[in-house]
Amino acid sequence: MKGNLHIWARFHRWRLKNLSERGFLTILSIVVGIFSGLAAVIIKNTVRLTQKAVHSIVTTDVENYIYFALPVIGIFIAILFIKYVVRSEVRHGIPNVLHSISKSRGRIRPHNLYSSVVSSSLTVGFGGSVGLEGPTVATGTAWGSWLATTFRLNYKNTILMLACACAGAMAAIFKAPIAAIVFAVEVIMIDLTVFSLVPLLLASATGVVTSYFFLGQDVLYPFEVQQAFNFNDLLYYILLGIVAGFVSVYFTKMYLFIGGLFEKLKNNRTRLIVGGVSLGVLIFLFPSLYGEGYESINECLAGNTEFLFDNSIFYGLNEELWIVIMLLAAVIILKIVATSLTFGAGGVGGIFAPTLFMGVNTGMLFALIIKQTGIHNINTNNFALIGMAGLIAGVLHAPLTGIFLIADISGGYQLFVPLMITATFSYLIVRAFTPNSVYHIQLAQRKELLTHDKDANVLQLMDVRKMIETDFVVLKPNATLRDLTDAITKAHRDLFPVVSDDGTMVGMVKMDDVRDIIFKHELYDEVEIKDLMYMPEYSIDPNDSMEVVTNKFEVSGRYNLAVIENGKYLGFISRARVFTRYRKQIIDVSHV
Repeated sequence: MKGNLHIWARFHRWRLKNLSERGFLTILSIVVGIFSGLAAVIIKNTVRLTQKAVHSIVTTDVENYIYFALPVIGIFIAILFIKYVVRSEVRHGIPNVLHSISKSRGRIRPHNLYSSVVSSSLTVGFGGSVGLEGPTVATGTAWGSWLATTFRLNYKNTILMLACACAGAMAAIFKAPIAAIVFAVEVIMIDLTVFSLVPLLLASATGVVTSYFFLGQDVLYPFEVQQAFNFNDLLYYILLGIVAGFVSVYFTKMYLFIGGLFEKLKNNRTRLIVGGVSLGVLIFLFPSLYGEGYESINECLAGNTEFLFDNSIFYGLNEELWIVIMLLAAVIILKIVATSLTFGAGGVGGIFAPTLFMGVNTGMLFALIIKQTGIHNINTNNFALIGMAGLIAGVLHAPLTGIFLIADISGGYQLFVPLMITATFSYLIVRAFTPNSVYHIQLAQRKELLTHDKDANVLQLMDVRKMIETDFVVLKPNATLRDLTDAITKAHRDLFPVVSDDGTMVGMVKMDDVRDIIFKHELYDEVEIKDLMYMPEYSIDPNDSMEVVTNKFEVSGRYNLAVIENGKYLGFISRARVFTRYRKQIIDVSHV
């Protein structure tokens, strides 16, 4: 052990001497890209092998009745793995990354190096109605965090490594390197600067090359643009954006609503039974809700709606157009329900695939209705494709990611203008109803969300408790002026808190308020502190955010504010201390 520590120490000394910071980060970004790409490869192959094993065991005699049991079996095994092997909570991928950036300086717990791979593979492999993007990002960023910890990177470089891991993972999953960088900027909230651009490019490129090496170069969603942008379709792309926006609002509200219901169920066994049985019923009735849904997405992009009827009780009605329309509407409404039930039951996965699934079906449904009414003849395939961009823009609050991802994964750059139109209108609609995305909303509610506002981020990262100063001489309520003068001779501060025996702050005395009587010896034993003290109008609770603290300094005009928790005196925070820590934090998070 000591030998290994000695080798690491020698390596660090050599690195600091021979490699510049940017040079070393460039190398690390390539390594992070490879690790993230391998995470995507491993998760994809693990799920494929799990699904193959499951389907080899399941006989065709039971038909789709097996859908009642398969998802809950997978979730149950995943729960057992988390409880007895991981022995720690496995958070959902991207929110976990955002939480670590906000609250733990980018440090991600080591079990995430493998826990999301296994738990999500079991969940999705057995048919849980979630995606693999979140767990892949969680695994990639865990390796990025591990490398940052191993090589003792500071905060700004640790966050850069997490962003590189996100870019590498998304590039490997979707084989879309440009969209992956846009995703890191929009969703992970990293500032795209000259400092960060090269590492992000290298990580994204390395991730996609790793994916190419193991998974081939075929695009995820084969799509051939048969009809380029037609100006006469402009109004309908706007309308699709508006529809996608409202579907995105529904997605977010329903996701949070069902999540809230499961939070009220304190027993994990009850959650598993309620969520698993409900999910089984949904998948039995609508088999297209089974698993990630990528095969269904590809069929929909090809203009084929047979996926709605495969293994379904509605199979005999596949020639009826009105049944197709009703089933499309049903799977759009129920996909997020199935996803939420999967999470509520204890499954692990992501929401990216459900977003794409709902998007492609929304576009298809919109196009079919327009064509059926005879108002206008539009290309069904194009609208199905662009519907995915609309849902990504709305659900994730990431219009640029939606535009570039769909253009990248489909080769549909000829449709760039309608992609922009639909994504923009969807984003505008959803912002009017939900200020934060599904990824960000819970962090925002707890005031833990970092954004592109650097000033707000710096305040968010500052810890009120770490700025409390305690070098103040404390007086008792029954003290006299003599006790105060004795305290003045020992103190180097001009504030004197008055605190009772149980720690309750009952007032404070300012040097300026007693300056005219401290030399009147005849008053030393006559004047009591309770006659001189006052209770401050403004005080700080240690649980206040730094934004609240700075506002109190601004409003009060004070240079020192008392910190009081449940009436108990803790110390003071000074304006100078806040300013010094703010300056240090700015330097710590800024890329130059």
